[in-house]
Amino acid sequence: MNDWTEGIHYYLNEEGFVVFTEKYHLEKGFCCGNGCLHCPFQYENVPEPRRSALMVLKPCDANSIPPGDSRTFS
Repeated sequence: MNDWTEGIHYYLNEEGFVVFTEKYHLEKGFCCGNGCLHCPFQYENVPEPRRSALMVLKPCDANSIPPGDSRTFS
């Protein structure tokens, strides 16, 4: 049995699918490679070219940008 709490570890999207939150992924501790919406690990285990496409689509968070990344924020 899991100890997940709706609204903390996951939520249901408009289509009724379970979407795991960043908190869930951080507690799990690694990228599963599925391209999850809230992946805090920069999709490190997602194969190319999908990883690059996901990185372009993911909203930019100043706290998750690796050192040396050239993205800017307004």
